[in-house]
Amino acid sequence: MKLLKGTLIIANFFLLSYAAQAQASVGIGIKGGLNFANLNVSQSPGVTYNNRTGYHLGAYALVKVGKIGIQPELLFSKQGTKYSFSTQNTEANFDYINIPIMVKLYTVAGINIQVGPQLGFVSGGEVKTTVSNVTTTSNWKDAIKGNDFSVAMGLGWDLPFGLSIDARYNLGISDNNNTGSPGAIKNQVFMASVGYRLFKLGK
Repeated sequence: MKLLKGTLIIANFFLLSYAAQAQASVGIGIKGGLNFANLNVSQSPGVTYNNRTGYHLGAYALVKVGKIGIQPELLFSKQGTKYSFSTQNTEANFDYINIPIMVKLYTVAGINIQVGPQLGFVSGGEVKTTVSNVTTTSNWKDAIKGNDFSVAMGLGWDLPFGLSIDARYNLGISDNNNTGSPGAIKNQVFMASVGYRLFKLGK
């Protein structure tokens, strides 16, 4: 967490410096919303994977110059999947600290196209397994690699009074399988968010 805080402080310093030189605007705000998360798991015959509903909360900084914006974020995100096999039902819950850096291309009336990389860090994980109405819980944090890399893309709408709405899809690139068994495990998350700008500097 100290590393994350230090990274954010440094990033904000450079964002503010860039804004001053380029006569850009800088907005700082908060955001949150729903996750519809799943895992892309290879080599799992007979297993049906379904979306798990979670949430994300965090903060963002937006530097905007003309029709281009750069928006780094810090988000707590609950992800995972649900899957079934024979008579067994399982829910995998993984907590992430995610740092997406989105490039936003504005079109008209605040509508924007977003794309950018995201780095994630696992902060917790558990798996609940139900067989014959008996549920057991196990710690699976170590079964998933600590770092996750994905590419995020989506659409957003920044309203003039500080409210923002966006829908985003995170496509996992890195293989997160740390179990030693064959097959890749990659995150897939659809996010629906609402944000609010707390203050704005510049134009």
